[in-house]
Amino acid sequence: MHTQRGRGSVQVRFHSNITTQQGTVTIQSPSENITAVNGLLEMMKPESVLLHPLGTAAAPVPEMLCIFGTGDLGRSLGLRLLQSGYRVVYGSRRPHSCGPLPQGAQVMSHEAASQSASLIFICVHREHYAFLETMAPHLKGKVLVDLSNNLKKDMYPEANAAYLQRLVPGAAVVKGLNTLSAWALQNGLLAGKQVYLCGNSAEAKQAVAEMSTKLGLTVLDKGSLSAARELEDFPLQLFPEWRLPLRVAVGLLAFFFFYLLIRDVIYAYVDKGKDISFRIMVSLGNKVFPIVSLIMLSLCYLPGVIAAFLQLYRGTKYRRFPDWLDRWMLCRKQMGLIALGFAFLHAIYTFVTPTRYSVRHKLISLVVDEMKNNKTTPFYFDNTEAWGQDSFYVLGILGFFLYVLLGLTSLPSVGGSLSWREFNFIQSKLGHLTLFICTAHGYIYGWNKFLRPSTYKWYTPPGYMLCLIVPSVVLVLKALVLLPCVDRTLTRIRQGWERKQPDEEMVKATNL
Repeated sequence: MHTQRGRGSVQVRFHSNITTQQGTVTIQSPSENITAVNGLLEMMKPESVLLHPLGTAAAPVPEMLCIFGTGDLGRSLGLRLLQSGYRVVYGSRRPHSCGPLPQGAQVMSHEAASQSASLIFICVHREHYAFLETMAPHLKGKVLVDLSNNLKKDMYPEANAAYLQRLVPGAAVVKGLNTLSAWALQNGLLAGKQVYLCGNSAEAKQAVAEMSTKLGLTVLDKGSLSAARELEDFPLQLFPEWRLPLRVAVGLLAFFFFYLLIRDVIYAYVDKGKDISFRIMVSLGNKVFPIVSLIMLSLCYLPGVIAAFLQLYRGTKYRRFPDWLDRWMLCRKQMGLIALGFAFLHAIYTFVTPTRYSVRHKLISLVVDEMKNNKTTPFYFDNTEAWGQDSFYVLGILGFFLYVLLGLTSLPSVGGSLSWREFNFIQSKLGHLTLFICTAHGYIYGWNKFLRPSTYKWYTPPGYMLCLIVPSVVLVLKALVLLPCVDRTLTRIRQGWERKQPDEEMVKATNL
């Protein structure tokens, strides 16, 4: 079709073929022009007209998600979903008086909200699941994500998710996201956080996993719904990775506290009749804290040395370590952080010591005594003592600095920015250097006291001598591992080389 403009008129001529979305229309004669135009207008329905500019795609409609429950967890989850680009509708018993909700969310009755979404989050306690049984027809074919937790383990005979599946057999129940707190959802602390899912429907788990990935979470599938009990017990665990390190630290703390209490305080009262119980608060603590710190630091590196000698003995790296050693190696980070905490306490107590009343009273009494008796204390500069004291302070400062460096690199935000070689250099090389400096710090503290009979009160060694045993053993064993002949063999084993066993060689010779 083309148009010719004349004077005061417009002439429209049709060619023989006109192409439309429904096909090609053939015009036989000019008398059919009006009929053809009417046909074209009939074929151009409003729904066939593009409502967006040419060359641009229509914006997809965000997916609607439903949340049952308007408490702290439900509101925080809804806010996070809205920020991630989803539409959110809440199902509530009281839609008109359910409290403040995130801006942009809708609120309806449970029945109406369930019809608007295929994925529903159950953010209510198990005690309030009864209404879901009456809604079973409305929830048929829906995906129900159970986020509930219990107050204690084995509170009910079956898992909450299994109970929910029994109430709504027509729905696909997925247990997951129950390890997320309302605080973490509100503050956006989800990047890289691992969550667990379990359920009997692979399609339902896939839908929940895609949504979780969009929130920035890392998803781990734990299998069928029979694993729901395990997932519900995760939030009830109280520092599971810290239990062994804390028990070791508390045991060492109690042992050395009472050991030094007997040697220092009780011995002075029994043998010399002096009451120095005031030293329990600061002096005794300032002896116990560095002892426990040094032993805990050495316990971080002792399992690695034991594992190295075990691999050398076995001649392979493919045999599993004993359970006790495996568990010990998994909690080395926690042991190191506890050691750092005790080192901080030792540093603070050391700074406080000169300001104590007993210290100031002792200095003033010494000066007054000299003035009353009109005597002077001869003072000779001992160069050896000066070197020893300065070395003692320098090693303590350097050791504490490396302590802090090790603690900082153990943080995920810092360690994640390091390459494996950098992280291994700091945690292994600098870690053993820290242990060596701190051990030398302890040796210099008592370098001139080892052979004094007065050091061994009631024939017991002082606490700093006992604390040097474990780090000294670790350093000696590490030095043996670093010998070229040993290190070469250990490196080959860790690269996959295996030493042939005598039995295998005999079998091979027999076959030949």
